[in-house]
Amino acid sequence: MGSSQGSTLSSNVAGLVDGSSARKEISYLDSMPVYVKELIAGGAAGAFAKTAVAPLERIKILLQTRTGGFHSLGVFQSLKKLLKHEGVKGFYKGNGASVIRIVPYAALHFMAYEQYRCLILNNYYALGSGPLIDLLAGAAAGGTAVLCTYPLDLARTKLAYQVVDSYGMKSNHAQPAYNGLRDVLRSVYKEGGMRALYRGVGPTLTGILPYAGLKFYIYEELKRHAPEEHQKSIVMRLSCGGLAGLFGQTFTYPLDVVRRQMQVENLQPSVHGNVRYRNTLEGLTVIFHNQGWRQLFAGLSINYMKIVPSVAIGFTAYDLMKFWLHIPPRSKTRAISAA
Repeated sequence: MGSSQGSTLSSNVAGLVDGSSARKEISYLDSMPVYVKELIAGGAAGAFAKTAVAPLERIKILLQTRTGGFHSLGVFQSLKKLLKHEGVKGFYKGNGASVIRIVPYAALHFMAYEQYRCLILNNYYALGSGPLIDLLAGAAAGGTAVLCTYPLDLARTKLAYQVVDSYGMKSNHAQPAYNGLRDVLRSVYKEGGMRALYRGVGPTLTGILPYAGLKFYIYEELKRHAPEEHQKSIVMRLSCGGLAGLFGQTFTYPLDVVRRQMQVENLQPSVHGNVRYRNTLEGLTVIFHNQGWRQLFAGLSINYMKIVPSVAIGFTAYDLMKFWLHIPPRSKTRAISAA
């Protein structure tokens, strides 16, 4: 009995010494399909980035949708007012729905980008292997992720749109008050079916295709031009991600404003006129004429404060997760896919 225990202990110690336990973990990770590891890496990166900027996201939605008492305030005054009326929890209202949405969204976004990139490289040789591939793959991946997760984004916006007045009551007049993600989805579906769950998806797709494409294009292009000794630097990746988000968002922000207003149309009080936009172009035109061109950029300053760290953290976390999950470099990934 003693010799048996001794031999077991000896084998365990030997296993620790020669690294067999570590090898088992590595072999388990290596046995996972690459696309599964890309899904895990993308989902984790998205959840981490979204939670980090949740308070700024809440304020941005309140400014975009011209919520009473907020549309005339600045960023910091809005944060103070929200803290006073709803406490710290108010900063994260709708974040549960946001994270539930962002995990599958980011997972699909990053994974689809890698897969579309391989697909284009392996089948459309005339396009070469330059930054145009990142632009096309990023745009296609963004559209795919949006179509799969849009109802969750709609629910997140409706929850974030609700504010609590100084007496602790949910305001926005006599409009419906939702009590969580499931309640929003059930109510919206009962009101208008699947079409209602995808209300505002037009401007979303119109905005996400160029935004997602530009985001991946700029990030990968900046990384290519970084000095070789800084290629693995976290600061370099954060900087490239931040600039990618900054430029990409600037060009597509008015479409995001139209999307948000379409998502909360049935919640808007009668003072706003209850204008319903039939499409993206009409939304842009009506907002420009009725609310002024500045409204098309309402909340842009806070979006800069949010999008720069969000995209920077998202890209950096994704690259780190790829390393920890032993996802092969892109050149090897392409060879594996081709094989």
